[in-house]
Amino acid sequence: MSTLSEIARKVQKGEISAEKTVQESLDRVAAAQGLNAYISVLPEYALEKARDLDRRIASGETVGPLAGVPIAIKDNIVVAAGKTTCGSHILENFESPYDATVIGRLLAAGAVPVGKTNLDEFAMGSTSETSAFGAPVNPIDAGITPGGSSGGSAVAVASGTVPVSLGSDTGGSIRQPAACCGIVGMKPTYGRVSRYGLVAYASSLDQIGPFARNVADAALLLNTLAGFDARDNTSSTQVIPDFTSALGGSLKGKTIGIPKEAFGEGLDAGVEASVRAALAACEREGAKIVEIHLPALKFAVAAYYVIATAEASANLSRYDGVRYTHRTSNPKNLMELYSKSRSEGFGAEVKKRILLGTYVLSSGFYDAYYMQAQKARRVLTADFEKAFAQCDVIAMPTMPAPPPKVGDIFKDPMAIYLQDIYTVGVNLAGLPAISLPVASTEGMPVGLQLIGRAFGETELFGIAAGAERSAAGMGAG
Repeated sequence: MSTLSEIARKVQKGEISAEKTVQESLDRVAAAQGLNAYISVLPEYALEKARDLDRRIASGETVGPLAGVPIAIKDNIVVAAGKTTCGSHILENFESPYDATVIGRLLAAGAVPVGKTNLDEFAMGSTSETSAFGAPVNPIDAGITPGGSSGGSAVAVASGTVPVSLGSDTGGSIRQPAACCGIVGMKPTYGRVSRYGLVAYASSLDQIGPFARNVADAALLLNTLAGFDARDNTSSTQVIPDFTSALGGSLKGKTIGIPKEAFGEGLDAGVEASVRAALAACEREGAKIVEIHLPALKFAVAAYYVIATAEASANLSRYDGVRYTHRTSNPKNLMELYSKSRSEGFGAEVKKRILLGTYVLSSGFYDAYYMQAQKARRVLTADFEKAFAQCDVIAMPTMPAPPPKVGDIFKDPMAIYLQDIYTVGVNLAGLPAISLPVASTEGMPVGLQLIGRAFGETELFGIAAGAERSAAGMGAG
């Protein structure tokens, strides 16, 4: 499949029409229907946008840097066309009256949304199996999960239906599916991309980011997504650089930090071997590898699941059957309206997290759990700051084990939660991180995660591109 810049250049020069490019993508979506990557497809909307682009190009108008590029959108990001379900029955008939900020920016750049992708219900999960509409299928191996919660967005790219897609990442929900599906997934710094129009799971952790087949496409897409938005009060006013500017740089003189705590007990031997081999390839290209320490990493999963569920409990209270969303039939009173609407609309995983979040915020437990988790968050953030005094980026596996087998989440949910050990700390600290596919001796996909300084995406992309070249030299997929 062509890169983003190649597709846009051909469309801009009239070598291929935007309509044809989009129609070919829609045809691939239809052919891959069995993968269940999409909850809904938007053919009329997409073709209308493509034809409008073609008319503008024919009239001599300058169009954006992503002209004619088909893109898939995770179904917790609102688009003023079709439905936004969040993978939940409680929202299965919801139609947004407006576009998310990122959608407006994509349309202004000439990109064309072709469909809304499958996900864990309300983005709560690491395998995409909690979706009310059935799980997406990993195109590498149907017996393993595609990761979550943005599994559909990863499958959409990995299967070739679109060159890029959007996901959201609250505790690894872009990076884990990228690792499971053998593609690139990137979580920007918190505040770098507007959350306006992203249905909230945990507001202090959520961030929208790109999936792509290579680092360069992810960087180019982030150029369009990033920027201040007055409608998001957590949006950063930091200047937006050209994230592609460092892509051709050498790894010579770059220092990659390896946390001792990320390479110990619980790490699968095959995953460790694959990640260390990729880092050795970076070292041969001139990078310096140093050992660093993140002592609070061991608290990351516990702190994350307290903070995230607490915020989810508050955010999901709005789905009550009164203002919008699913409403139960013939309730006897207001309390029954609330309880039955929510019981019927939410799935088991979402109910579990709402209950946990409500518990840790309740009187008598707030200080013991929620405040302790926030203290652990501050300590972990300080650990990252100390580590970056010694290195340019931090490297560790994206996941501690190969992708879970389908159904494993229902056998041992705690084991699936522990898959988040290397990703949730990044969200707690608000840092940017990227997952790259590296070669695996077992035939299963493995992700190398690189973590950058806050608002250091340009350098992160540059080093990731160097690691990508090094991995390609050793035969990574």
